[in-house]
Amino acid sequence: MPNEPKPRPATAPGLDLDGFVPYRLSVLSNRVSGAIARHYSEEFGLTIPEWRVMAVLGGTSELAAREVANRTAMDKVQVSRAVAGLMRAGRVARGGDAHDGRVTRLSLTPQGRAIYDRIVPLALHLEELFLSALSAEERRVFDRLMTKLARQARLLGPDA
Repeated sequence: MPNEPKPRPATAPGLDLDGFVPYRLSVLSNRVSGAIARHYSEEFGLTIPEWRVMAVLGGTSELAAREVANRTAMDKVQVSRAVAGLMRAGRVARGGDAHDGRVTRLSLTPQGRAIYDRIVPLALHLEELFLSALSAEERRVFDRLMTKLARQARLLGPDA
């Protein structure tokens, strides 16, 4: 019959999710982000995307939404929703660009900066707690491997 799916060749490898690195990275990232997000949500009323936007703006002020999306690897819709929520809460402000009137710049408000300054020590503590499973040498190796894999991921395509 023409609409029946073709059977997979006997030699085709199966996908073992427990050993598939992209899947494992995704699950690990979701678990870590979710655990940390509970702290941000309970104490500061922030979602994961909102915290990511604040984290980027806290380190580099006056970015366009496109730049925030690039730095966080979030899509434009996620960034837009996060920015809208942060603006409603008075944590982020939008302003004009001195060189290009078509571009708007985002920055933390004084209230947003105060929250950012309170979250950073918590974020660093949670990172330390997470990484405490590794020895100092394992951390150095992990950092080098993350850098190499991030560079390699860019070769996979424009969204990587």
